[in-house]
Amino acid sequence: MCKKKYYITTAIAYTSRKPHIGNSYEVVMTDALARYKRLQGYDVFFLTGTDEHGQKIEEYAKNAGVTPKEYVDKVSGEIKDICRILNISYNHFIRTTDDYHEKAVQKIFRKLYEQGDIYKGSYEGMYCTPCESFWTEAQLVDGKCPDCGREVKKAEEEAYFLKLSKYQKQLEDYIENNPDFIYPEQRKKEMVNNFIKPGLQDLCVSRTSFKWGIPVDFDEGHIVYVWIDALSNYITALGYSPDGSGENYKKYWPADVHVIGKDILRFHTIYWPIMLMALGEPIPKQVFAHPWLLFGTDKMSKSRGNVIYADDLVNLIGVDAVRYYLLSEMPYTSDGSITYETVFERYNSDLANTLGNLVNRTVAMSNKYFDGEIKAPTAYEAVDDELKAAALKAVSELDRLLSEYRMSDALDSVMALARRSNKYIDETAPWVLAKDESTKERLGTVLYNLLECIRYIAVLISPFMPETAEKIFEQINTDVKNYESLDNFGGLEVGGKVGAAVPLFSRLDSKKLLDDIALAAAKAQQAEKAAVNTAKAEEKPEISIDDFAKVELRVAKVKACEPVKKAKKLLKLTLDDGTGERTVASGIAQYYKPEDLIGHNVILVANLKPAKLCSVESCGMILAADSGNSVKVIFADDMEVGSTVR
Repeated sequence: MCKKKYYITTAIAYTSRKPHIGNSYEVVMTDALARYKRLQGYDVFFLTGTDEHGQKIEEYAKNAGVTPKEYVDKVSGEIKDICRILNISYNHFIRTTDDYHEKAVQKIFRKLYEQGDIYKGSYEGMYCTPCESFWTEAQLVDGKCPDCGREVKKAEEEAYFLKLSKYQKQLEDYIENNPDFIYPEQRKKEMVNNFIKPGLQDLCVSRTSFKWGIPVDFDEGHIVYVWIDALSNYITALGYSPDGSGENYKKYWPADVHVIGKDILRFHTIYWPIMLMALGEPIPKQVFAHPWLLFGTDKMSKSRGNVIYADDLVNLIGVDAVRYYLLSEMPYTSDGSITYETVFERYNSDLANTLGNLVNRTVAMSNKYFDGEIKAPTAYEAVDDELKAAALKAVSELDRLLSEYRMSDALDSVMALARRSNKYIDETAPWVLAKDESTKERLGTVLYNLLECIRYIAVLISPFMPETAEKIFEQINTDVKNYESLDNFGGLEVGGKVGAAVPLFSRLDSKKLLDDIALAAAKAQQAEKAAVNTAKAEEKPEISIDDFAKVELRVAKVKACEPVKKAKKLLKLTLDDGTGERTVASGIAQYYKPEDLIGHNVILVANLKPAKLCSVESCGMILAADSGNSVKVIFADDMEVGSTVR
């Protein structure tokens, strides 16, 4: 029988810097949904990845002293590592620097241009570099970007535009005829009332003021702007191309849901569907916008010093505990919160006390009273019905809540079964039943019901905490893990033996952990302060203009260059400074090869006292910038040899 298809995506992460724990919520949530659909028997394709182009990346790379590609390779690798650490089960990880994606985007741009949906013009407005967005003066809030609140600068450039206005009526009709396209409802109202009804302005879709992007292949100097580039990933990852798409595209598109943050809803529910309409392709079935995860009540940022990283938290409490906190703490529509205190509190109350305690004492009692054997449930009492009803209710509630993306409520429906099972232990008092031989049959029934509820819990939490689910299956020694086995209570095999009772979650010493974290933070602050003080101490004293005038700076051409034997860091340069040739030894061998320098003009300190370095007489030095991570020679190729620099 052909499985039903399910295509789910995250927004691709921007490769500006390593993601913090707040950025990780989305991929964990999407992973849980993908795993749940697989559990139900769907043929799931789960896509995530990285968005790697744009002016901001170009600037970050420049400041780091590396190429943009080197920069995004590093950050994309960090993001992929976070996915691995958080046990993310994606089917494909796309990078917008992937060759197949770049080629498909160029074809998409060309097709939209050739059919008249993209046209050439010029743009003048206020530009926000972090958001990579143009704004009119009227759209600014207190003179700043309405999205992020940062400074904007006036910009004017030639650009291509996508005709959003042409498709406004078609988009309005689609939203009206597909009421669940934008989810939840309040987000739809924001988009319709604040952005669509006032009238759509055509969208700038190319840039000329920077180079790090996908070139427009029919107009040199233009690069494809972020929205067509990044948004197209959802179809290029499946093999889409305007001149013929692959099997995965035909199989999985349209997407069942794009899971995104609330801050990029406009791009996914206005720009993206209009792009698809213009291409003649189906629209995604749904876009779900989740809230943010805050540090306490503040948005996380490195500048505020309130950033928690997923890998650090996993090292403290384990991957499933981190996944559990992220998914259980985030409300449906309002922003969630994370602090170390609340993480440790939730760990102890829910995972150690409720779930861990239930599994541990049930397995321990089975080993103690029946040598681990799972007895048949033959001694029924009325209280058993309530427990069975709670198990069956957990299944239906989880399905209902996940269909509405209520992750926190869905997890709580499973934990409610764990709490009800713990209450059942108190109601039936197995330790009392064990004292009387006449109630041993009843004891076997009680323990069977508890073990079966634990099996239900393990199946139901497997999308959220996959490693924990496997540990539970191992302890109760069952291979009955499929979703269909939850249709009727009693799927656990009788006659087998449970495994050893091993604590799933040991209680945390919250005070000690918080003290350790505070101490580590204090040490980090001291180290940072010491580094700043060292930097200040190394600042050169002020000099007068007369002092500076003593330095003779002259443009010189590198005529020859070779490594210095027995000196790994030195290169020997032969320079022509307009008055003759001279030799200079420079410690740049780890950053440059001789062929990188020969033929270029450099700036020479011409009146430096000669010095002998590794048998080379160095008559001067060349200027270079040292960022701490790399050294860049200052070239002066557009200046005449012998020119004075002053």
